[in-house]
Amino acid sequence: MPDDTTTTVSRFRQVTREELYEKVWSIPISHLAAEYGVSGSYLARVCTALAVPRPPAGYWQKKAVGKAAPRPPLPPAKPGDQLVWSADTPLARPVTPAARSSVSSPSLDGQRKDARHPILRGVEPHYRKTRKIDEYEFLRPYKLLLPDIVTSETQLPSALDLANALYDAFERKGYRVTFAPPDQPLFRAQIEEREVPEKDRKYGRYSCGRIWAPHRPTVAYIGEVPIGLALVEMSERVTLRYFKGKYVRDDSAVVKAARSHQLVHSWTTENDVPSGRFRLVAYVPRRDVEWSAIWQETPKRNLSSMFPRIVKELEAVVPDLKSKTAEAEAAAIRKQREWEEQQERWKREQDRRNADKALAQSREQLSEVIQKWSAAMSIESFFREAEERLADVETDRRQALSSRLDLARSMMGTLDPLEFLERWVAPDERYRRQYPDE
Repeated sequence: MPDDTTTTVSRFRQVTREELYEKVWSIPISHLAAEYGVSGSYLARVCTALAVPRPPAGYWQKKAVGKAAPRPPLPPAKPGDQLVWSADTPLARPVTPAARSSVSSPSLDGQRKDARHPILRGVEPHYRKTRKIDEYEFLRPYKLLLPDIVTSETQLPSALDLANALYDAFERKGYRVTFAPPDQPLFRAQIEEREVPEKDRKYGRYSCGRIWAPHRPTVAYIGEVPIGLALVEMSERVTLRYFKGKYVRDDSAVVKAARSHQLVHSWTTENDVPSGRFRLVAYVPRRDVEWSAIWQETPKRNLSSMFPRIVKELEAVVPDLKSKTAEAEAAAIRKQREWEEQQERWKREQDRRNADKALAQSREQLSEVIQKWSAAMSIESFFREAEERLADVETDRRQALSSRLDLARSMMGTLDPLEFLERWVAPDERYRRQYPDE
């Protein structure tokens, strides 16, 4: 079954199925793997995940002598296939569907009964490997890439059987059931687990327990339309009694058999606990399309008996979902275009502001240069006039004044006004316009 192991390309880039297909048939996989910064075995996994055929062993030696067989065509992608491999997209090991025979016989029916749908194989231990939970809570497995099944530990076998029957009902009609591909924006809907929603929620310890949710939704593809599937054991509001160090249902045989003196120091509380009855939630796994449908079992009606009818009902709504999805995609394109136009306007406005700021700063600096130039010329005029007057002063006094004049000149630093001009920064040197035509 798929896992949630993530391996990334050494540098950020995206590779489509078509690009990868051309690459693997043009460059030996060991060289191509080095280019992508991964091992050859991992690149082979990438090819398998993207359904890209790769050269067999000995292909390049045969090609060197002109005896290589022609490369097979790239098969069309199926709904739910991963189409892009990128540095920030996890790579899931693809699920290989089990071969199914169209011939019906008692022996084959028995084999199918025992067989699990590909995404359900080997998952039971992962569900049981859970975070710490109280007795009346749903499982919270550590593994996140699991089928979308919320259940208590007691009902786990029944939940897996139900999920298997549900997925098989879709597969028998030719509709693929798999995990949402990691490179496509499909999202799990918010699922209500309460059989009868109340104003308040009292699930888990201190009435603030969390319900587990998978990393990616489980999706059935009816044609090319993805429909999210969540199988949830519903919770019901019951009265729990604290008895002999733990909470038990107030209507349980243990409490009913207790003597009155044993209940003196016990108390009751209400809580939402797993009911043993299941609900199926189907939804559009897009954030911009709101649609969902719910089917739930009752003590007199089993959910599995409704699966064939559920598939038919979903088939009937596919045209409407296609229309809703097309409208949402068109709206998303318009929104993206408006956002890009707004970003372009913002960039142009920012460009003008930066240019105006650079011009103002250059003018301010130039004004300072002019002031410094005037000051330098005034100081230079002072020293020049002082030197001219020294010629008319007696020798002893001239020597003393000349020393003081040299000291004063050294304290003033540079007096070359051209140096001030060299340090001036012009507007284009401060900021280069991105939109010079404006």
